[in-house]
Amino acid sequence: MAKMIFVNLPVVDLKASVGFYKALGFNNNPLFTDDTAACMVWSEAINVMLLTQARWRTFTDRPIPPATSSEVMLAISCDSRAAVDAMNEAAAANGGTADINPPQDLGFLYNRDLADPDGHVWEAMWMDPAAIPSS
Repeated sequence: MAKMIFVNLPVVDLKASVGFYKALGFNNNPLFTDDTAACMVWSEAINVMLLTQARWRTFTDRPIPPATSSEVMLAISCDSRAAVDAMNEAAAANGGTADINPPQDLGFLYNRDLADPDGHVWEAMWMDPAAIPSS
């Protein structure tokens, strides 16, 4: 089996969260989706499991952080600067929050941070490795 990552996130409204992630460009994998969970696919190796809070609690007794906290920032690569901008625009238009931190433009690296409807933080980023300064 190829190495993959499944990021598990607790969500308040599964249907709204699925719509949000679809708007960002994720695809739904119906094989791992039901009334309590949805598998959203970013690439062949990266999947996000959206879990209702009740389903989340079957995995752990630890408290679910409030939407105002930052338990982790997940960075995902985009194909271009325009795709980074489009992801932030889609976040703002679909129940999330765009630019929760100031955008960063280092020339070779461009990123903008967004939050999903439950406050999970994502860093949409584009990088041109050939343009990284040599020092």
